[in-house]
Amino acid sequence: MLARLCRDAVSGHEVCIDLAAGISLAIPLQFDAAQPRHFDAPAASSTPYVVGGFNGSVAQGASCNCRSITLIPHCNGTHTEGAGHLTLDCPPLHAQIPSQPLPALLLSLAPQAAHSTAEGSLPLPQAGDALLTRSALLAAWPQALPFEPQVLILRTLPNGPSKLDRDYSAANPPYLTLQLAQELVARGIDHLIIDLPSIDRAHDAGLLSAHRVLFGLPAGSTDYAAAMRPQATVTELAYIDNAIADGPCAVQLQVPAWSGDALPSRPLLFPLVKP
Repeated sequence: MLARLCRDAVSGHEVCIDLAAGISLAIPLQFDAAQPRHFDAPAASSTPYVVGGFNGSVAQGASCNCRSITLIPHCNGTHTEGAGHLTLDCPPLHAQIPSQPLPALLLSLAPQAAHSTAEGSLPLPQAGDALLTRSALLAAWPQALPFEPQVLILRTLPNGPSKLDRDYSAANPPYLTLQLAQELVARGIDHLIIDLPSIDRAHDAGLLSAHRVLFGLPAGSTDYAAAMRPQATVTELAYIDNAIADGPCAVQLQVPAWSGDALPSRPLLFPLVKP
């Protein structure tokens, strides 16, 4: 089923998507197999709910399956977070995420060695760090687009299926420079989707500087009302298959109606189609 996304600002033609052609950017979470992991978190688990004489497992003779799930959204798979990740008060994240598909752009960027770029972060990058930079974004950004994207999807290179169950705990994955984060704000990107476990350095003394830039939250502030971009979200630990081409598209962010600063999520990418 075709749906109108927006109107091309140059040609005036309608930009459409096929709602039946959505591609999930979420990592399928296998409770009984290898899983992605970050920050030394325990694996997400699913166990039968046991109460009285009921054991919650058909395989063990119960009338139905009923399972208890334990996970840490930030560390166990694809998740979306908002400014409440950094503040004392945390309004319902699911209520601020648009329900409709949004104009989006997918780009593939190769991280650069920290010593090879003048861009930086807070705290300063350390030897061996790899950075996603503003200069790489500018080089990859198309000269012409049918719309101004509200969502940016960043696929880091090299890419491959090992990201589906990678354990990032013992490594220091690439992260964003402050200059890149500032460029995203300048370009009106409200929703960032990335295949890394965090847009900031794994161990950054709690500064979370790139997060604060995207949420418009002053350094050190824990007041949600101080966030100048409370509509912004960051989706981390996504998976963008190599079969999906770079370029304009649409994205719908799907999350459960839970409270919390971060929610398991399923971003759906819709390719553009001719009406």
